[in-house]
Amino acid sequence: MNAKKMIGAALFAVIAGGVFASETEEGGFAWAPGDGVSFDETPILSTEVALNFDSRYIFYGVVDGKDPIVRPCATATFGDWVYLSAEAIFDLTKGSGKRGGYGNRAGKYSALYPSIGLAHEFELGEKIGTLGIDFGYQYWYTPRSIGEVWDTQYLYLEATLKGHWVKPTLYVERDIMADEGTYVNLALAHTFEIDCIEGLSVTPSIAQGFGNSLRTKGYFSELEKVEGFDHGGLMDTSVKLELEYEINDWLKLGAYVAYYDYLFDDDMREAAAAYNGEWGAHEDKTWNFVGGLSLTASF
Repeated sequence: MNAKKMIGAALFAVIAGGVFASETEEGGFAWAPGDGVSFDETPILSTEVALNFDSRYIFYGVVDGKDPIVRPCATATFGDWVYLSAEAIFDLTKGSGKRGGYGNRAGKYSALYPSIGLAHEFELGEKIGTLGIDFGYQYWYTPRSIGEVWDTQYLYLEATLKGHWVKPTLYVERDIMADEGTYVNLALAHTFEIDCIEGLSVTPSIAQGFGNSLRTKGYFSELEKVEGFDHGGLMDTSVKLELEYEINDWLKLGAYVAYYDYLFDDDMREAAAAYNGEWGAHEDKTWNFVGGLSLTASF
């Protein structure tokens, strides 16, 4: 299934979820805002749509778009196991396209990435906690107006352990089309509920990325300043503060600020500075501050 068809299937499932629920509330079927459709308390279908705004586009801790972007996405989950998801990146200005070499795409999408996967949470007891597993496939599609084929495909695995003061999340990604590189990221987070404002929570987190030589070579080796780069090691370090406000059972408002840097490897720092420097004067640094907003609805 190609990218556009997978996106269409995900969006159709989102719309169908609301129609299906409204017509089948009797005979064991039920629908609740934020929980989706169930049959005798067994999950059948849940959907989520979100609109995200980022002050600039950061990927692997480096700049892939200097100007603000909007990222709409939709996810449909079947039986609390299988999901279809689609997300897009829309440029808001002419700047990123011109500097990035793919022309003026202000108000147009610059990337589409549909996904299909399995996700479930396993209760492992009070001492161990709840283990969430997400394994999936993602296709990265870019418009042909860029002039070259930048499409690629990924397999990814994310494991999250809940139920403790610190929530660890391990993410592993393998490119299976462009460079066959592997990227790993380990994040530690904790959520504080703000008692004086019902529905508001704050989550600080810290994360560290690692890329093998194939992954970093695929990302950095074409830069003139670090031509032939094939050095694997510690990549991006990030420190993030996220706020989430539950407006009601099915609607959430989010915001974040984040700091990204390459701290632990001089070769990586040189490559990151050169990569960021491609976006213009005074951008040849290893660090970036970004922020964003999001609105998420669950049905």
